Amino acid sequence: QVQLVESGGGLVQAGGSLRLSCAASGGSFSMHPMGWFRQAPGKGRELVARINLSGVTTRYLDSVKGRFTISRDNAKNTVYLQMNSLKPEDTAVYYCAAARLGLTNYERSSSYDYWGQGTQVTVSS
Repeated sequence: QVQLVESGGGLVQAGGSLRLSCAASGGSFSMHPMGWFRQAPGKGRELVARINLSGVTTRYLDSVKGRFTISRDNAKNTVYLQMNSLKPEDTAVYYCAAARLGLTNYERSSSYDYWGQGTQVTVSS
């Protein structure tokens, strides 16, 4: 059982940066692929970025490529999402999630067993 707690969200001007952190406890963080999802008002939850166990493999939503970076520090049981050049369209609640091992599809929210409470990111123009 893994518990996840996000932090680092807030209000930022367009073009600014935020770094989200997700602290894991209660389980083996290093054995879970991790993802960041977001949900904007009136929209479904979408995968923003994901990262494998070691941190070597990362994948990004097309709209955030080149702006966002996902990373993990297994020694600290923490995954990060560095968000640069933020746009108003990035406004959403951002969720950290831990996935099951051995799957072939890590783009679907159903592949993730554990979720944080979410942290609000608001980007103003």
